[in-house]
Amino acid sequence: MLFQILSYLRFLLQSGNTHGLHSPFVFSLYAHVIGHDGNFAAYKPIEARRQELLQSAKSIQVHDFGAGSHTGAGRTRRIRDIARTAAKSRPLAQLLFRLVNAFQPRTIVELGTSLGLTTSYLAAADSRASVLTFEGCPQTATVARETFTALGLRNINLQEGNLDDTLAPALAALNAPVDFVFFDGNHRFEPTLRYFELMNAHRTEDSVFVLDDIHWSEEMTRAWEAIKQHPEVTLTIDLFFIGLVFFRRKQPKQHFLLRFDNLLDKLLERTQRFSA
Repeated sequence: MLFQILSYLRFLLQSGNTHGLHSPFVFSLYAHVIGHDGNFAAYKPIEARRQELLQSAKSIQVHDFGAGSHTGAGRTRRIRDIARTAAKSRPLAQLLFRLVNAFQPRTIVELGTSLGLTTSYLAAADSRASVLTFEGCPQTATVARETFTALGLRNINLQEGNLDDTLAPALAALNAPVDFVFFDGNHRFEPTLRYFELMNAHRTEDSVFVLDDIHWSEEMTRAWEAIKQHPEVTLTIDLFFIGLVFFRRKQPKQHFLLRFDNLLDKLLERTQRFSA
């Protein structure tokens, strides 16, 4: 947690907002999508499902293939604790909804389903989109499927199992390029770069990659810096908790650090979670 706090302080010193943004694309994205504070009808049922999960006393056995949790939680965990500590926060999940709504991808891939809340935001943004999501833990995947059923979402295909075994075959079976990817499946350096390269082979110039928790640890920060320097990456936006990656060929290579509303509140919320 100390690493995140120090990283955030550095981020505050270096980041900005719309003032001084000379890229029309980034200015429009930041002003109208990232900074959008309006409401969408799809938010309400998903947040109602979040409240159900936050109140659930049921426990499940969690099998984590990634870097684990900062909380030090064991394998037997209550669903409400997973919803409180592992699920993406409302502001970040709704930002993903707005990104999908803005870019209108046809094929969306999510690495790390968890309880299905973020997946639901991705799927609800456009019913025409096909969402392929991956979850390694069987009992967590069961809860996610219950979430999709409760919300009436039928455009989600959940692949269960270790990403190292399931990702490459599933991508090979796709009959379309990958338009939008949310990376939240493994918070370690080598797997993050490996999954990035797998996705890179299936993208187009217009694809959008979103990486979660880019300053979660030293490993994730190293992975983020390596991705920024990738020869095919032309533009990145660092919002501290997530990073946006673009491959627009006519875009000069640029990297932006921009502040996202509720950022400090989210950091304080995580601090409370980790100390609970």
